[in-house]
Amino acid sequence: MQEKDNLRDVSNLVSDIKHKKIFTSVDIALRTEDLLENLISQQQWKSAKELMNLVILRIRFIRDALPTEATATNIMRHILKIIREEYESASKKKGEGQSLHQLVTSHNNDRLDYSESLSSLKANLLDHLGEYKVEIESSSENIAAQASEHIHMDEMIMTVGKSNTVEKFLKNAAKDRNFKVVVAEGAPFYHGHTMATSLAKSGIQTIVIPDSAIFAMMSRVNKVIIGTHTVLANGGLRAASGIHAVGLAAKQFSVPVMVLSHMYKFTPMYVVSNNNDTFNICASPADIIPQSAGKILNNVEVYNPVFDYVPPELVTLFVSHQGGNAPSYVYRLLSELYHQDDYDI
Repeated sequence: MQEKDNLRDVSNLVSDIKHKKIFTSVDIALRTEDLLENLISQQQWKSAKELMNLVILRIRFIRDALPTEATATNIMRHILKIIREEYESASKKKGEGQSLHQLVTSHNNDRLDYSESLSSLKANLLDHLGEYKVEIESSSENIAAQASEHIHMDEMIMTVGKSNTVEKFLKNAAKDRNFKVVVAEGAPFYHGHTMATSLAKSGIQTIVIPDSAIFAMMSRVNKVIIGTHTVLANGGLRAASGIHAVGLAAKQFSVPVMVLSHMYKFTPMYVVSNNNDTFNICASPADIIPQSAGKILNNVEVYNPVFDYVPPELVTLFVSHQGGNAPSYVYRLLSELYHQDDYDI
């Protein structure tokens, strides 16, 4: 019963994500940050090890309940790294007044297993969480501020469906650039129409095309700019269904593909045989074959996958609030975001 009470916060988070009460990745990230802030400030824990165990318990809970949702678990993995760093920093300061003999003869196990109680740890972690929250909130603006470096006059840009980050990026570039945007509608959800309407209202020349016309239009495009759901450890993407076809068409015509992504979308997960079943989810096929199709529905099986896997060789550049990086550099970014011991929880 006590364990259920302790997990009520993360259970509410999972419920809100499942029922679409919070939908965008930024909202999920901020909600997760608030959860961790409350956990650190209000939960009863005496050492960094106890706190890390509480965070790990929540990571496993979310992973089992929402296997395709990486944002919340990535935020928590990053906080685990912060806990380790703050603990080690506080431990070093505590040992500054010791003699060389005391430092050499002291036991390092207490520091390595994070079990020692440090009075300054909670305050330091809350300060760091405040800074991290500001970083999350300003991430979209920082990505959009780089737009003029990547979009030039009279270019034709292609995007697919709707991405809030891509939308801000294009609108920011339109302040001092004239260019055209080709928006693939992103069937069967057709979010591209919403994206095109928003861009057109901002004065951007916008063309909506069906997904079947992507290959035909690609020869006229200067670059492809897309968002993504998750950036995998090998530099590949778990992106909206149809993005893989766009990447293949871009490669055929040597068109660069830029992926705009927040850092909390970078995950140490790979696409391997033991998690293929949880890599994708399927939406209702009603958008593809309506109920009015009649008896034929009894004789067919229709799959409507939500995500595509896009291999790293189809991606040219990742743009985050830290700047641009090639897919081959993702492993380095992961080492800065997460501790190696927290990759596989």
